[in-house]
Amino acid sequence: MSKPKFIPLKPYVKYSEKIMLERATSFYDSIRSRRTIREFSSRSVPRDVIAKCIQAAGTAPSGANHQPWHFVAVSDPSIKKRFRVAAEKEEREFYNNRASQEWKDALVHLGTDEHKPFLEDAPWLIVVFAQSFELKDDGTKVKNYYVQESVGLATGFLINALHHVGLATLTHTPSPMGFANEILNRPKNERAFLILVTGYPADDVKVPDLTKKPLDEIATFSGPL
Repeated sequence: MSKPKFIPLKPYVKYSEKIMLERATSFYDSIRSRRTIREFSSRSVPRDVIAKCIQAAGTAPSGANHQPWHFVAVSDPSIKKRFRVAAEKEEREFYNNRASQEWKDALVHLGTDEHKPFLEDAPWLIVVFAQSFELKDDGTKVKNYYVQESVGLATGFLINALHHVGLATLTHTPSPMGFANEILNRPKNERAFLILVTGYPADDVKVPDLTKKPLDEIATFSGPL
């Protein structure tokens, strides 16, 4: 077994406590404005912008640094149409047969239903795939670790990156999502994690009147101030 190789942590910027708080507050003020939307403009978004945001997502931490993810960015209208048809088929089954009444009641305040026009309206669908194992060119398999956690972290990075450049997003998770592998011709070691719809909000878009839990409900601090 080879020995691990370590290199100096560069660059690293150490901020004063005052600047740290200012930066933390600035980031909070920015990220708190992020909202999930379901009505997108068809206005185009440059491929280079999407590519750089995906590249940022690829810097996320992962189990054993195996980076068990793959992002497929779709702007082709014909492929987006296929996604809508397939997703709406699964969604109709969900709303009509799979979901309990309790689950459907929990979704009422969001105003969701089986119709998913955003899959065609938005300029980009970024399909996030999780890789349960890495498949080498010679056919050998290399197990990946903490796949769900790793891909979830990368997806969070991606959502933040897209918000940072002024784009809106929607996490869409029709289940099952095997159609994504078929439409995009992805290999057997990958499973669709979610579809991240992204682009500009439609004119006069509205969002549900929601609030987030306050800090004292989501965090506990143990130790001295």
